[in-house]
Amino acid sequence: MEIKVNFLDKLRLEAKFDDFTVVADQPIRYKGDGSAPGPFDYFLASSALCAAYFVKLYCDTRGISTEHIRLSQNNIVDPENRYQQIFKIQVELPKEISDKDRQGILRSIERCTVKKVVQTGPEFVIEEVDNLDADAQALLTLNPDADAATYIVGKDLPLEQTIANMSGLLANLGMKIEIASWRNIIPNVWSLHIRDAHSPMCFTNGKGASKESALASALGEFIERLNCNFFYAGQFWGTDIANAEFVHYPNERWFQPSPNNALPTEILDDYCLPIFNPDDELLGSHLIDTNSGNTARGICCLPFVRQSDGETVYFPSNLLENLFVSNGMSAGNTLAEAQVQCLSEIFERAVKREILEGEITLPDVPQAVLEKYPSILAGIQGLEEQGFPVIVKDASLGGLYPVMCVTLMNPRTGGVFASFGAHPSLEVALERSLTELLQGRSFEGLNDLPRPTFESQALTEPNNFVEHFIDSSGIVSWRFFSAKAQYEFVEWDFSSQGDNANADEAATLFGILADMGKEAYMAVYDQLGAIACRILVPGYSEIYPIEDLVWDNTNKALLFREDILNLHRLSDVRLVALLDRLEDNELGDYSTITDLIGIAFDENTVWGQLTVLELKLLIHLALHQYPEAHELVGAFLQYNDNTLDRVLFYQAMNVVLEVEMDDEMELADYEVNFRRMFGNERIDAVIGSINDTIRFYGLTPTSMQLEGLDRHQRIIDSYQKLHTARANAAGMSNT
Repeated sequence: MEIKVNFLDKLRLEAKFDDFTVVADQPIRYKGDGSAPGPFDYFLASSALCAAYFVKLYCDTRGISTEHIRLSQNNIVDPENRYQQIFKIQVELPKEISDKDRQGILRSIERCTVKKVVQTGPEFVIEEVDNLDADAQALLTLNPDADAATYIVGKDLPLEQTIANMSGLLANLGMKIEIASWRNIIPNVWSLHIRDAHSPMCFTNGKGASKESALASALGEFIERLNCNFFYAGQFWGTDIANAEFVHYPNERWFQPSPNNALPTEILDDYCLPIFNPDDELLGSHLIDTNSGNTARGICCLPFVRQSDGETVYFPSNLLENLFVSNGMSAGNTLAEAQVQCLSEIFERAVKREILEGEITLPDVPQAVLEKYPSILAGIQGLEEQGFPVIVKDASLGGLYPVMCVTLMNPRTGGVFASFGAHPSLEVALERSLTELLQGRSFEGLNDLPRPTFESQALTEPNNFVEHFIDSSGIVSWRFFSAKAQYEFVEWDFSSQGDNANADEAATLFGILADMGKEAYMAVYDQLGAIACRILVPGYSEIYPIEDLVWDNTNKALLFREDILNLHRLSDVRLVALLDRLEDNELGDYSTITDLIGIAFDENTVWGQLTVLELKLLIHLALHQYPEAHELVGAFLQYNDNTLDRVLFYQAMNVVLEVEMDDEMELADYEVNFRRMFGNERIDAVIGSINDTIRFYGLTPTSMQLEGLDRHQRIIDSYQKLHTARANAAGMSNT
C-alpha cells in the first residue's frame, strides 16, 4: 500500500492512503501541539486493533457475542534498550465461553498480521528518487531469476519473461503497481491482489499453482482490463475526454440515431439485431455511452471483426458495458494465447450457467484420473484436512466443452462453493477450478458461502448468475449433489502440441462455437504495447440480461449526473424537475448515487454513502416540503445503514420536524434539551436545513468539473495515461 505524507504546520503530518487521511502530531513535551497521536502511538494501536480484529473474526464465525470480551495491550520497555519491547496482549473472556473457544480465541490472536510482520522483521529500504510516481516496478517484490525459463501449459513465453514484459509495459505507462496481499493456504494454490498505487480502484487478482504463475495471471488480467477499458466502465471520464478527438479508441466511430430515435443502420448486423432488439424496443438513445455522456456526438461504436467472414461490425460501447462486462477479455504473450484464454472464459461461464440454472448433476472425476495430477490432488487434500469436503466434477457435458468443476462444502455453515475452470487441457482446466476456488480467500472467508437450495426459481434469478460471475458465490442446487449423474465422465482433451499449440487450440474453440451456430466477433488491442483481445459471442457470452439495455441501462446516469453534481446551484424549478425524474425512473431508494451517476465519491464522505432516498429527502428539505421530508426521514432511520453521525443527524431532524409541523408545539420549548441530546453543531445543522440557511447538509459542492473529488480524479488520471498512449500510437493529438 502506498502512503503519501504531507508536511503540515509545526510538527503535524498528514498521511494519505486509499480514501483515508491520518494526521499525526507530537505531545507538547516534544514541541508538538498534542492535537493527534504520534506516529509510534499509531503503530502501537495497530497491533492491538489487529489482535482484536482476529478475535472478532473468530467469534463472529462461531456465533459468539463479543459484547463482554475486553482486550488490552501494554508495551513493556527495556530500561537499557528502548527499542527492545514486549507487547503484552491480555484478553478478558466471559465465564460462559467454553475452554475450547477460549483456546481458539487466544490462537486467533497469534494470526495477527501486524504481530507476524514485526516478529519476522520488515526490511527497510531508504532511498532518494527523482519522482515519487516513477519506478513503477519497484513494488513488485517478486523478481524472478532472469536466467530461469519456467514454461507452463498455455503460455507462449516463460513465466519470468512474461512477468518482465508485463511489468515493463506498466512502468512505461507510468503506473505504479503494488502487491497488496499474497495467499497460499493450501499446497500448490497461490493467489495475490495487485492494484495501481495511485488509483486503488484499478485492481486485479491473480491465481496459479506457483507464485510466478499467480503474478503472471494478475499482471495479465491488469493489462487485459486496461486494454479493454474495464477499470473505467460505468464512470464519467470528464468533459475534456468527452470532447477529445476520440473517447475510447482512435478507431471508434460515432453514429447519430435515425429518425424517431431508431437505431442507426450502420451498427450491429443481421445476426446481432434480433438478439439485442428482440421486441423492437431498443432506441438510439439507449446506446449513448455513459463515459462521455456526449449525447450531441451520438452513439460511440467500436469495431469488431466477425470471425465467420472477416467483416467489420460496429458495436456500441454502451452495449458492451451493459451486457458483457469483463467476459471474453484477455491479454497474452501472443494473440493466439489471448484468444485461447478469452474463449476458455466464455465457455466456462456459459457452461456454468447451463449447469447451475438447469440443475444438472455432473459425473465425479474418478480417483485414478485425479492421481495423474499429484500437485492438484495435494491441494484438494489440503482442503479436506481443514474440514472442507471437496467434490471434483467433469463439467464438459459429455465431452462437448473444455470445462471442469471443483465444489467445496463447508459443514460448519452449510455453505457451498462451486468453482469452474476451462482450458483445452483437462489438467489446466482442473487447476484453474481449484485456484479460482481460493483466489483471495482465507479459510474464514469460506464461512460466507450461501447454502444450497431446492428452490429452482432462486437459481434462475439473473442476479444469481451475476454473483457466480463476480466471485462464484451464487446459490447452487441440492440436485447438483445427486449421485445419479446426467452425463458419463469423459476424460476429454481439446489441447494441441507443438509451436503452434495455442493457434490450433483457438481454432478448435472457435470451431465449437461455429458448430453451435454461434457467431463470434473479435477486437484486437495493441496500442499499449501488449497484445490483448476481446471476443463477443452474442446470445451466449452476455452476463447481464439483454433487456437491461432498455430497462436498466447504465446510461440512465445521463438523466441525473449534471444536475446532481451541480446540486447546490440548482433553482427550485430545477430541483423539482430533478425530484420528478428521481421518482419517475423506478430507481431503488437504497441504490447509491455513486452507482447512479458513475462518480467515484470518497466512501468515507456523505456523498460516498448517499442513496436515492436521502437525496430525495434533502431536496424536499430544500423545497420546504416538510411532510414529504419527514416521511423519508422515517424510512431512512428504519432501513438505512449509514454512519452513526448521519443517523443522529436524522434522528434530530425527525424530532425537530415533528415539532415544526405541529401547530400546538414551539421549537423554543424543546430546543434546550434537543441540544443537550444531539449537541449544538448537529441541532444548528438541522435548524439551518429547515430555515434554508443550510442546503444539502454534508454534501460538499462540486460540479461537472469534479472539483474536490480526488478519488474520481485519480481514476481519470489513470485513464488519461491510456488515452495518451493510444493517441501517440495512432499519431493523434491528445486533446
